[in-house]
Amino acid sequence: MAPSNTPATPTARPRKARGEGQWALGHREPLNPNERNKKDDNPLNVRARIENIYAHRGFASIDPSDLRGRFRWWGLYTQRKAGIDGGRTAVLEPEELEDEYFMLRVRIDGGALNLAQLRTIAGISTEFARDSADITDRQNIQMHWIRVEDVPEIWRRLEAVGLQTTEACGDCPRVVLGSPVAGISVDEVIDATPAIDEILARYIGDPQYSNLPRKFKTQISWLADGPYLANDVSFVGVEHPEHGPGFDLWVGGGLSTNPRLAERLGVWVPLAEVPDVWAGVVGVFRDYGYRRLRHRARLKFLLADWGVEKFREVLEKEYLGRTMLDGPAPDLPEKPIDHIGVHKQRDGRNYVGAAPVVGRSSGTQLSRLADLAEQHGSDRVRLTAYQKLLVLDVADDRVESLIGGLREIGLEARPSSWRRGTMACTGIEFCKLAIVETKARGEELVARLEERLGDFDADISVHLNGCPNACARTQVADIGLKGQLMLNARGEQVEGFQIHLGGALGMAKGETAGFGRKLRGLKATAEELPEYVERVARNYLDGRTSGETFANWVMRAEEELLK
Repeated sequence: MAPSNTPATPTARPRKARGEGQWALGHREPLNPNERNKKDDNPLNVRARIENIYAHRGFASIDPSDLRGRFRWWGLYTQRKAGIDGGRTAVLEPEELEDEYFMLRVRIDGGALNLAQLRTIAGISTEFARDSADITDRQNIQMHWIRVEDVPEIWRRLEAVGLQTTEACGDCPRVVLGSPVAGISVDEVIDATPAIDEILARYIGDPQYSNLPRKFKTQISWLADGPYLANDVSFVGVEHPEHGPGFDLWVGGGLSTNPRLAERLGVWVPLAEVPDVWAGVVGVFRDYGYRRLRHRARLKFLLADWGVEKFREVLEKEYLGRTMLDGPAPDLPEKPIDHIGVHKQRDGRNYVGAAPVVGRSSGTQLSRLADLAEQHGSDRVRLTAYQKLLVLDVADDRVESLIGGLREIGLEARPSSWRRGTMACTGIEFCKLAIVETKARGEELVARLEERLGDFDADISVHLNGCPNACARTQVADIGLKGQLMLNARGEQVEGFQIHLGGALGMAKGETAGFGRKLRGLKATAEELPEYVERVARNYLDGRTSGETFANWVMRAEEELLK
């Protein structure tokens, strides 16, 4: 048979999978501007330029790659220029949105402050930040209106009392959340503070851990009194039947536009090993995290693809060099813990938890708080992950006097359920990503609900966020409010909120963690919001069964009752 002259059809080669920018797999070439910026110069190095150049020459002298990138590693973001409405948030260039002032975030790991530290923050606020000082839901203090010329002096004052802004923002390990009652709670078996302190001393500011794919959030606490399911890594107290008290390890949580709850690795970690295991988890993220696409650069995406078994295997074999012990899940409290009110300490004294409104405070208020605490025999204040604060070590006969004094300065230790349960992010007032106002809306909402439903006998959390990024944890609130622009009844474009109902972090026995029920098209203008929340709250009161939580009621309620 004569050979054919027809050329053979070439075999199609399988398309090579595109790399995700994982260092451990050899994908070292920067794949987006953020990665190039970090490769060009370690962001920690920008401090020297701030101190030696920018503080002397002013805002106009700041290199844009430092200004909108590396400054974050030292707790500095440019704030939003006043008067720019939410409709232009996604349209304008960064230099058009930003003012020549900064937000400065002070990291307060574990939420612990002594009075010298509190007074230092208060003094910085009144002298350099136009009296701004908001309590965040990450146990930080945020100040605004900071000039670059004043930053070196602010650092000097903070560091003189043991505070810092190192890695308070940026693609790095941010503030470590801890229990605000660590070391004093009658329900605590192990105080996790030594592990937090060791992590700070060994790893924060270390170049080996300062270039991660994106932000990295941590919680370490014996008590389940913080949002441990919403963190990249969390250690929660647990009793092992053979080995005693230690910590259960959770990995891969995060909210934002693609919310995901953390998962248990199923291991038991003794207190002494927490820092090493923490560093191992960070190392996995650093080396295997996705750096190609910014929106997939959080640890939760890696865990979703790998699963907990592979994550644990890599952590043990490549980073710890040993197998971890299997362990049980934590035993949750009967009710969620927020520490508001008067509570006994293990030494017989008391701590008093008080609520500002939506975390809004000031240097003046914090200074007066320090004076009050000192007058009542306390040298310790703690911040919570719910924008609240505690005064520790109060004798029985001083409690009522302290509560009265707190009320006089705008802090309520016996707040309404609305003031107790409402949080708000920074919002359009200062944030360049925001679309709507949040702090003022939250204050208005609390005032209206206290007026109309002041004797409300149930707990409903209301979280307001100015954009989809969920800094106020909207997806896990009873009523989560995501800012958006919308048309009112008159056809005018106004500020409003998409409404998310029945989310929960499962912080107590019998509660199910999840993102609740999202009704198609459920939204309200900012003007309609108080009336909407009141209406749904009344429907809940009328329809709940005995002991039924708002989240559980939402899941079974008829749709008309939720509109």
